[in-house]
Amino acid sequence: MEATRQKLWTKDFLIVSLINFTITLIFYLLIVTIAAYAVEQFQASTSTAGLVSSIFIIGTLFGRLGTGRIIGDWGSKKTLFCGLLLFMLSTISYFIAGNLPLLMLNRLVQGIALGVASTATGTIIAQILPTERRGEGIGYYSLSAILATAIGPFIGILLTQLFEDYRMIFAVDSVLAIICFFMYFMVTVPFIPKKATEATVKAGFKVSNFIEMRALPIAFVALVIGFAYSGVMSFMTFYAKELDLVTAGSYFFIIYAVVILATRPFTGKLLDARGANIIIYPCLVIFAIGMYTFSSATTTIAFLIAAACIGVGYGNFNSVAQAIAIKVTPNERLGLATSTYFILYDLGLGVGPYFLGFFVPSKGYSTIFFSMIFVILLSIVLYYFLYGKYENLKQARIS
Repeated sequence: MEATRQKLWTKDFLIVSLINFTITLIFYLLIVTIAAYAVEQFQASTSTAGLVSSIFIIGTLFGRLGTGRIIGDWGSKKTLFCGLLLFMLSTISYFIAGNLPLLMLNRLVQGIALGVASTATGTIIAQILPTERRGEGIGYYSLSAILATAIGPFIGILLTQLFEDYRMIFAVDSVLAIICFFMYFMVTVPFIPKKATEATVKAGFKVSNFIEMRALPIAFVALVIGFAYSGVMSFMTFYAKELDLVTAGSYFFIIYAVVILATRPFTGKLLDARGANIIIYPCLVIFAIGMYTFSSATTTIAFLIAAACIGVGYGNFNSVAQAIAIKVTPNERLGLATSTYFILYDLGLGVGPYFLGFFVPSKGYSTIFFSMIFVILLSIVLYYFLYGKYENLKQARIS
């Protein structure tokens, strides 16, 4: 019986990870194609096309904000059902979004659906993992999103090259969303007593009904780190063209994903055995080194070395920080912890490109990326005061 409880790679773990991979894949497939679609189909301006692309993230934030409370009331499996149903319907609705306002509305709704569904999958994963292996398990689970960030843009760009009609992209997305919805019926979620849940969510409007305060410190560090990384995600194409390293730019996220795949199994086990500090501090330093290399790159080799460093640093920080948010939270509030973490993390990713974009014309991409080194160094200080020093005290008491 004990051996069964220790099992990590269960049917439910694999299916929920696959669901998360698929919805994230659809998101990244569309994020690299929808702006061009808005320009070509509806003659949208560049700024409006950017809003068509980014309004999805706004929807995701709204979706995550209320999902922790909904999971507390309905349970994680019912919440996942609603999120996947809405995600499937909104994905199919691209075929009937016949004007720019409808397209933007559909993007917003799909973002809300992704926020609900991905928060539910993260909560279910936390519920089905053995407590003593959560760090390792969440590390593996987060690979589903990492792979999607590399494969999604590749498929999206490939489809635009193979087919002139964007409806083929919508058709592929729709098929994936339908498959994803029906995978839901294969998932089994452990029962959590209703009384335990009710005790954590009180009637009326209270911040604690929507935000898990214990997860807030590490989530704030994730916001700062997400802000530092956001420019890489949003301005990669422009920066690579400016440096005449377009080929290297196309391989950047592949190298990034491969490095994370290679290192994540070790960092997850190390987290469970030795705690977060032994991983977080080196990862943030390596992330800063990667950002310096990225900001000063002039060759393909330097560009890809930067991808590897950013993959080790930023990629592993994200999974470990998510695991921390789960570890410091009682089981009955895992939904709130997951939504709290991703609300702040997504906020950093969403606000970053908009804010940094103001400085690009006057400062240039290289200077912008170089300045992010100081943001990363600031995050090391924030991490120490918000979480790191408390883990040191806990380890000292244990020893």
